[in-house]
Amino acid sequence: MKSGTDGTSNGSTRVIADELRRRIESGAIPSGSLLPAESALTAEFRASRGTVRQAIAVLRDERLVATEHGRGTYANPYRPEDGPAKGPEIGTRERQVAADPELAALFAVEVGAALVEQQHVTLANGAVGAVVRIYRLPGATH
Repeated sequence: MKSGTDGTSNGSTRVIADELRRRIESGAIPSGSLLPAESALTAEFRASRGTVRQAIAVLRDERLVATEHGRGTYANPYRPEDGPAKGPEIGTRERQVAADPELAALFAVEVGAALVEQQHVTLANGAVGAVVRIYRLPGATH
């Protein structure tokens, strides 16, 4: 097998990416579900953490997974080449809310100050796959 510049095996990266892709596409790892932790994948595939991260990066580039810092990597079987009809449905709403203590501290405003909340709900096969809330000050651009 060829070695990558960091000493990891390109072949191992491909094997891990292929197996995770198969699990996502078959539904063994359902849409919106967390992939196993890096430590579990390193043990399962007897690979270094760097090799596992490279495999996940391959899937991220293919838009099969999305990684949220501090939360993990989630399966998302939608790919742009599949077209919009096969992808997840996304509903968006926007409303004005009062800043709670945490948001007030983040935005450096008083508790109760007006903020705009955007909520994006992703549905896959009729089930909620993800909910993302974004807050901003009124009048601020997206």
